Formats: sequence, structure tokens, C-alpha cells
Amino acid sequence: MKFRLHVLSVPHTRTTKEYSMCAFTQKVYKFCKMMTERGHYVIHYGVEGGNPICSENVVVVPNEIYDKCYGDYDLENKNQPINYNESDECYQTFCVNAIKEIEKRKQPLDIVLPFWNWGVKSVCDAFPDLICIDPSIGHANGSWLNYKIYESYAIYHAHQNLEDIKNCNPINNYEQVIPAFFDINEFKYNSDKKIRLNSEEPYFLFVGRIYSGKGVNIAIQVCERLGIKLKVAGQLCDGYQNYVWNDMIEYVGGVSHKQRNQLMKNAIATFIPSQYIEPFGWVQVESLLCGTPIITPDWGAFTEVNIDGVTGYRCKTFDDYINAALNCLEGKINYIDCRKRGEDFSFDKIAPKYEKFFEDVINLYIGNGWYTIKDETLKRIDKNKLN
Repeated sequence: MKFRLHVLSVPHTRTTKEYSMCAFTQKVYKFCKMMTERGHYVIHYGVEGGNPICSENVVVVPNEIYDKCYGDYDLENKNQPINYNESDECYQTFCVNAIKEIEKRKQPLDIVLPFWNWGVKSVCDAFPDLICIDPSIGHANGSWLNYKIYESYAIYHAHQNLEDIKNCNPINNYEQVIPAFFDINEFKYNSDKKIRLNSEEPYFLFVGRIYSGKGVNIAIQVCERLGIKLKVAGQLCDGYQNYVWNDMIEYVGGVSHKQRNQLMKNAIATFIPSQYIEPFGWVQVESLLCGTPIITPDWGAFTEVNIDGVTGYRCKTFDDYINAALNCLEGKINYIDCRKRGEDFSFDKIAPKYEKFFEDVINLYIGNGWYTIKDETLKRIDKNKLN
């Protein structure tokens, strides 16, 4: 089954591959590419200057209005996040024009996908005749929609009501878990790091927002204790804007996709010691695709991605982190196992999960709903019936 997908992008960013500092923007860019290459009709609605791979790229915010609201932001400066305002002219223009443009194009059973969630709710509300699906929930804000896709079981379970669990209340069968997706061809696998033989000093890596919530302090403390270099990349956040970096800890700033790839493939391992329930953590898959082990906590989406002792280590105590780093330094993780695990999140592996869920939802409108049995299943039934 082929689908018509109306993709609502992030109103305060341009959908480009280069704008890598915003995970939501990258979700939109990658989703459009993934589903267009699968033969679906993908209509992207966004800010002028965006260049997603899609069937139609519809501009709903012209540069003039975007620049009026956000023109003071240096979008090439990967250390500077955008302080957006969901009531400003850019957002209002996005929603008004998106409604107009969808109205021109809509067909029965079209699917609307609000990647920016509540920020574009008014667009979804304008089309009760279409199918609206929240396409990738990796945040704590919930969703008003009946059809939802979560990035991990960790964030899915976190959204459930404890009273419903206590009273054994049934849940919605049309809340699905589909993990993040990656264009694996963009990540270069390094099978031979030669950690102890490199002319360059060996190093561990931390990539992400630089504050204690992401656990950068843990990565720093481990590497200082072991006397091994740590390279830190990302946006400086609370408590680290004026941090004094020593010779052992190298801050490399915000990095592009290409720079991040280079850092990852040559690192001994990547620290991702988030101190909260991580909804997914893209860095872990990106690192694995480069053949680089990951060192994570033992909670959140890390328990679903990081196979302890195979693709890296899951830790609770400082001693755990120290031993994980030493094991990686001693080469106890097989790099090809990391790459193979990363490939589980390729477009080819994840796109069919979206397609199945979209078809399941559409069957509520045209089939026998939850009881719809697909043709291939009917054939299996007939084949296995007893005479």
C-alpha cells in the first residue's frame, strides 16, 4: 500500500541536512527521504530555504517573515539554539498557510504527521476528515492524538497512567513504538582503530548538549581519573558556558554531521551517560554505525539499544563507568558487532514498521478495523487448515 503523507515540519527551523543541532528538524529531513525513497507521496510543509527530499516541498513561511522573527540567530553557529515563540508571526503564518495548502491537496485517507507536536495542533484540528498520527514522540509533552508513535518503549511506558496500571484499564492498541531511523550510508564504519598504535593521542568522546543532565561531568571525571583524553562536542548549556577546560579535556565546539562522523569513527568509545530517562539518544546509534562502542547508563532507551558487553556497557556506579572505559580501551568490544547493531535502525529496517502502522490505522476506516486480516495471512490460514 502506498500512502500520501503531509509532513508538518518545525516552524522555527529550515528543514536541511546541515541543520544538525535540532533533532526534530533532522527527524523531518530523514523521514521525508526515507518514505519518498520507498515510493510514497510525501508533501513537506516548511520554511523557505528547506531542501528535504520529498514529492512536494511546499513553502508556508517565506524568508521575509522567518527572518523578521529569527534573523538575529546565527544558524551556522552550532552552539546557539533558537529561542522560539509558538505565538509569534512565524508560527501563526506556518499554521494558517499549512491549512490553506493542505486544503488544496488533500485526498481521502491522507495522513497528516505533526513532527512539532503541539506547536502545529491547529493544523491537525482543521482536518477531522484526514488521519492525523503523531509520528515520533521522544519528549514528555504527550499528545492529543488517538494514533501515536513513540521512539522507545522507555518513553512509551513513561507516558502511561499509573492509575490505569493499578486498575488494569485497557490501553490504546494504536499507540506504537517505532525507534529512530538512520541513513546508514552516511556513517563510515571503522574496523581498525589501532587505539594504542595511532600517532594521534587516543581519546574518548562525548557528543550532546553539554550539561550535567547529559552526564558530561561523568565522562570528564572518568577520563581525568584514567588520564585519557576526552573530546567534548555540542552546545554549551547550564553550568558550562564559562567552564575552564583543561589539557586532558578538549572542547571541540558544535560539530556538523560530517565532523561528528569523523570524531565518532576514531574514538575508543562514546560516553552517553544521561542522568534522566533518555527517550532514545540518537548519538548511541550514530556511534555504533561508526563501529564505536558506547558507554551508557542502565535505563531508558539505552536498555533497548545498547547490548551490555556486546555493543558497549551499561553502568550504574562510577566503578562501572571506569571498568567500561578500561574494557573499551583494551579492545574487548568487537567493532563489527557495533556496526551490525546500528544497522538495525536503518531506513530499510524501520520504514516497514511505519508502513504497517499506517496500514493498520487506515484499516480502521476502510477495513474491518482491529479485526482486519490481510490477504497474506488469509493464505496462511487456508494453507494450514485441517481437512
